[in-house]
Amino acid sequence: MAKIVLLVLPLLSLLLPLLFWCVAQAQLAKEFCVADLASSDTPAGYPCKPQAAVTADDFYYRGLGTTGPTVNPFKISLSSAFVTSFPGVNGLGISAARVDFAVGGVVPLHWHPAATELIFVVEGTLSCGFISATSNNRVYTNTLYKGDIMVLPQGQPHFQYNLGNTTAVALSTYSSPNPGVQTLDFALFANNLPSEVLTKVTLLDDLQ
Repeated sequence: MAKIVLLVLPLLSLLLPLLFWCVAQAQLAKEFCVADLASSDTPAGYPCKPQAAVTADDFYYRGLGTTGPTVNPFKISLSSAFVTSFPGVNGLGISAARVDFAVGGVVPLHWHPAATELIFVVEGTLSCGFISATSNNRVYTNTLYKGDIMVLPQGQPHFQYNLGNTTAVALSTYSSPNPGVQTLDFALFANNLPSEVLTKVTLLDDLQ
């Protein structure tokens, strides 16, 4: 037995550095995967663009520098840096968005199935909160001022609205290149369920 150990130890001393080198090379090979947007998205993200086709512009995005398109009737403007517009974030577990809130502007109850959100107030004052599914629907809410941040856990319904008399601006980052979004109002009232089914499953009165 002792002879076997003596024979194996030198062999391991030769193989372990090789193993570590292989692991390091595999990690380097996966340091980024710029999205090939001509292909279809998958649960694991977009396929990688061929390395020879990757350019510096894939890692650069200017879309958050100005106010985005208006989202009615919520009195907000939204611009996003998700993988579909910023292919460099593919596979990196990060993305971002900018929201401009007019006076009275609101981001209604919604949730991101695939990401936690970290919101940072650039200008103005916001009310921000989320409803916890694991704490008997307890609401966690805060007033956020310029420079404040708040974390909104993945999958939890959350909201923001402008508390001030001037425009507010917020920048959000997400723990996914494609966080997804489901808005409660749209899920309930912009679906194709028959009214009688919607009434039954929501316990809401039929408005007809």
